[in-house]
Amino acid sequence: MKRLNLFFGAAALVAVSLTASPSINAQENGNRDENGKIVRGPYETNRFGDNWFIGVGGGVNVFWSEGSEVAVGPSIDANIGKWFTPSIGMRIGYQGISSKVWADHSSVLGSVLDAERNKYQQKFGYMYVHGDFLWNISNAFSGYKETRFWNFVPYLHAGFFRSYGLDGVDFADNEFAAGGGLIHNLRLTDRLDLVVDMRATVVSGRVNGGSGVAVLPTVTMGFAVDLGWPNFVRTSTVVGAIAAADADRISALESATAALEVANSTLQDQNRSLASDNKKLSKEVNQLKNQPKYDPADFYKDMTPAVVYFNIGQAVLPEKELKHLDFIAKNIIAKADKQCKIYITLQGTADSNTGSKVRNQQLSKARGQYVYDLLTGKYGISKDRLVVKSEIVNAKADPSLSRAVKISF
Repeated sequence: MKRLNLFFGAAALVAVSLTASPSINAQENGNRDENGKIVRGPYETNRFGDNWFIGVGGGVNVFWSEGSEVAVGPSIDANIGKWFTPSIGMRIGYQGISSKVWADHSSVLGSVLDAERNKYQQKFGYMYVHGDFLWNISNAFSGYKETRFWNFVPYLHAGFFRSYGLDGVDFADNEFAAGGGLIHNLRLTDRLDLVVDMRATVVSGRVNGGSGVAVLPTVTMGFAVDLGWPNFVRTSTVVGAIAAADADRISALESATAALEVANSTLQDQNRSLASDNKKLSKEVNQLKNQPKYDPADFYKDMTPAVVYFNIGQAVLPEKELKHLDFIAKNIIAKADKQCKIYITLQGTADSNTGSKVRNQQLSKARGQYVYDLLTGKYGISKDRLVVKSEIVNAKADPSLSRAVKISF
């Protein structure tokens, strides 16, 4: 009985100290803004690999059921978990070794009656695989502080409870169990904590061959190691960095907007200038549309025939007259073609006062054909636009003027 009183006295002392921890944390935290108010978040969402922990511990348990007296047994804990926020986390764990109880009934776990207690001492092994929902009250009420020495964490748990006989006793029972607990975290280093874990597990009395409801309180002490990135970042820090970056982007956008406004003003000036030019061009187009239509026949009327001259007795142009013909082809005929499609008559002539009539007839034809060949071959004028004629001319004043090819349009 003295051992039992000592166990519950120690548990009560730990519970009182744990209950006081939020106020103590609030005092030592110093987690306040410029107005003295506690800062509680919000916090940036952590990555999957951040804020994990793994813990182990050992301690004692007591088993109680209806009509029984408790006895102390050994327990061990092992768990792994993750904090999703500074206040909310989850873990899965294993607890077990063995438990004792002074029961009011006989079973395979113990059938020898203790005359002094009038009870049957029973001993059995157990294992409890459970999932826990964690709530860090220190961070919830006092605000998150990664260097806080003392954290107070109540939790709810549920899972699979198995009891079994020891020392060859043939007994086993599987039950669902649930309950609550308190974790007392003492920060030793950035990644190592001393952990005191108080737990109460409610389970069926069948786990020791009885009936009704049984309770298994445990107290363990051990260590927890932080894995991955162990801390949290307030969004105010992130928002501040984002705000600074946004300020730079806003300044750049304002500069770009000002440049666009200047460019837009320049474009508007250009549009006004183009509109003015377009108005002038439209006026000129209307004037051209209102002009009298051009008759190609008028063009022929205004064209003066051209003449190239040959030496006496020759049907080939001298160098000087070849240049003259080149000028006529490139500057008169070519430019005239831009106005309308012209037709050309080549009138080969010879002097009647020089040579025989037969010879003169041959020369006049040969001279016309010569120019015809030059215009079609060298200058690419279509043959169907050329007509070749010949005649013998009596030029009394100057016979050399009759040795020619007259080019008429």
